Amino acid sequence: MKFTISKSIIENIISSMQPFLNKKDSSSITSHIYLEVLNANLIIKSTDYEMGCVANVSDIKDLIDGKATVNGGNFLNIIRRLKDEDIDFEVSANNLNIKQKRSNFKLPMYDANEYPSFPQLENLHSLEINTINLINSIKKITPSIDNNNPKFELNGALIDIKSQKINFVATDTRRLAISNLENISNKESQIIIPKKAIIEIQKLFLDEASIKFDDTNLVVSNNNYTFFTKLINGKFPDYERIIPNNLKYKFQLSKSLLIEAIKLVTSIESKIKITFNPESIIFESLDDDSESKTQLDINVDISESFYIAVNSKYILDFLSGTNSEEISVGFNESNLPFYLEDGNFITIVMPIVLDK
Repeated sequence: MKFTISKSIIENIISSMQPFLNKKDSSSITSHIYLEVLNANLIIKSTDYEMGCVANVSDIKDLIDGKATVNGGNFLNIIRRLKDEDIDFEVSANNLNIKQKRSNFKLPMYDANEYPSFPQLENLHSLEINTINLINSIKKITPSIDNNNPKFELNGALIDIKSQKINFVATDTRRLAISNLENISNKESQIIIPKKAIIEIQKLFLDEASIKFDDTNLVVSNNNYTFFTKLINGKFPDYERIIPNNLKYKFQLSKSLLIEAIKLVTSIESKIKITFNPESIIFESLDDDSESKTQLDINVDISESFYIAVNSKYILDFLSGTNSEEISVGFNESNLPFYLEDGNFITIVMPIVLDK
């Protein structure tokens, strides 16, 4: 195998491949990046078995067909230190030689024929959805996906395809986030995508892409990249029963004023108490050793005062995913979950129960 490519192109691709490497065991072939020159194209692969990515590059020259593997971390470290000029790559005596003018590097390879295979696209179902809408929807719910929950299905996001709409759902048991899109032609189905895969999809795909899936894998591809992830095999909680059917109070609040007030009182402690009065809203820190308090003089459409106590991060995460200046807030009682809404995006938050 032999090829020449510009530093900027190869560095960008190898950087994007790093999240899919097995970095804990350098003796594993999944710690290596796969390189192949075939039909005047350079194919680059990276996988840890759970996720993987393939890039196709046509902008190469001085090429000879063949394939190789090379440790992904070491490969990137070398490329980053080279000048912004063309780099020559060539396989010789079971090593990958990297050369740029007077600089030479030699990295050992594994048997490229043993590199793990990737899912085939032929037998997968297509998810007919605008990629930009998909990215925007999963971005809103990403902060609510749990980490290292023993109920492993909570460590991912649910895509719940219903007859009329597609719900994107995540929960860490303290809050439930749901964003939805209209379903035009997809058959009803449910898949759970791991959190790490959700994050990587947002990095790799910024424009239109093809999305396919089956019971085991999700594959997203465009002209530059093909990404796959194994799906989480489990049953997501019945999230719809958490959504309140009726709300005792529901009113609009200014997003910017809400953010300003919350950030003002959370300089020391993230847990806050918000008291709603007919003509004002009071924000207080729940820190026992200090006092932090501010008030908004706003007419609230309620007949009596009540309060909620909450981790302010949950409210700020919701607000960061909203597009409108006015958001809806809904409550029943102080010790019951409360409701935040901006169009097709809602978050339901469990309150902190106070002694008083």
